[in-house]
Amino acid sequence: MSHLLRSDARDNRERILDAARAVFAADGLTVPMREIARRADVGPATLYRHFPTKEALATEAFAAKMRACYEIAEEELADPDPWRGFTAMVERLCELHARDRGFTAAFTAEFPHALDFAADRERTVKSIAELTRRAREAGHLRPDVALDDVILVLMANGGIQGASSEARVAASRRFAALAIRGLRA
Repeated sequence: MSHLLRSDARDNRERILDAARAVFAADGLTVPMREIARRADVGPATLYRHFPTKEALATEAFAAKMRACYEIAEEELADPDPWRGFTAMVERLCELHARDRGFTAAFTAEFPHALDFAADRERTVKSIAELTRRAREAGHLRPDVALDDVILVLMANGGIQGASSEARVAASRRFAALAIRGLRA
């Protein structure tokens, strides 16, 4: 779509996405659309012309992070050691989510109209489920650990507070280590 836009409209769209990514990362998805428009230095009408809903804006803003989640899950699924792959996946996903408060909310939310996002999320969740199954079947995870438990770890990690992204990442690393120990057989 962006290749069909005039250059000023393309610039506005990119400024909106940049502002949304920054605001969502710092403050989560609860930020009003008007605040995103203000930070992008565009009017609300311009923002809504490009992104009619916050869901549409979040879907576009987080597309690269969703792909990164899938790539992490796939890379760790390729590890021949299921425990090493599982622990690295949890650590890396927790860190990715800690760096962006809004992304965890978007990842765990249902965006019924965001088909691309939903498809990417589903692929990621399938990879996480497969890695969880392999680690459990290899005897490394407790036998009662299920996919929902791993998703719950990501959701809990999303609640980590910190004055800065670095503080959240440090707390996330500690949390991931504790969670992994709790899930270990």
